[in-house]
Amino acid sequence: MNNIKILLVEDEAIVAMDIKSRMENLGYIIPAIASTGEDAIKMAAETCPGLVLMDIDLGDGIDGVEAAEQIHKRIDIPIIYLTAYADEKTLSRAKITKPFGYILKPFEERELQCVIEIAIYKHHIERELKESKEWLHSALNSIGDAVIATDKEGMIKLINPFAQALTGWNKEEALNKPLGTIFNIINGDTGEKVEDPGEKAIREGIFYGLVCNSKLVRKDGRNLPVDIIGSTIKVDRDNIIGVILTFYDITERKQFIAMKCS
Repeated sequence: MNNIKILLVEDEAIVAMDIKSRMENLGYIIPAIASTGEDAIKMAAETCPGLVLMDIDLGDGIDGVEAAEQIHKRIDIPIIYLTAYADEKTLSRAKITKPFGYILKPFEERELQCVIEIAIYKHHIERELKESKEWLHSALNSIGDAVIATDKEGMIKLINPFAQALTGWNKEEALNKPLGTIFNIINGDTGEKVEDPGEKAIREGIFYGLVCNSKLVRKDGRNLPVDIIGSTIKVDRDNIIGVILTFYDITERKQFIAMKCS
């Protein structure tokens, strides 16, 4: 945690210098001290700190909560609130800005160090998770297969562009809808609705195909022959958190087979 730059926002000069001294003793770098919310927003952009230690009560002008909200809109950095009081109304406002911690005055150096280190570590993990999600979404949106993912209750949480094209439903219409509403599969020979593919995946773990002649009923009512692969999404090996379905338009394959057989 050495060489972490921390922007200190504190309107009382003596208190600010005391906190600055304590943090420097712990090995942190204090590139600037802001005494107002307006200065905090400006200095955060100028110094690019690794963390902001923000006093909530900054006297006249905007307070620390509003300053934190404005900083979050511009920069992705963790913010810890520093306050001498913690009334319910102030804490409710502060929670909206998703702070990485609170420190109540007066505090011990060890307490300060623990909260700062936990905040920086938590922010690092959250950033890695966010980047992983972005990589995953980019990959799923780029592959040439139709993909739909649901939670374990069967509500759609992801539908890539190819799946939108085949089903006829766009992302805004499909997300958080039951799988059967968007991914309506019937037996092409009988016209009857087949087993829910999500339930089949949860029961079997993975499957290849539902029936011999699976057809997807598109939003416009047209039927499209498809091949379907389903599997569960697990964490900790056995904890099922959802289902992922990959499916393909096999119209050309069926036409080719029909031509070969004629």
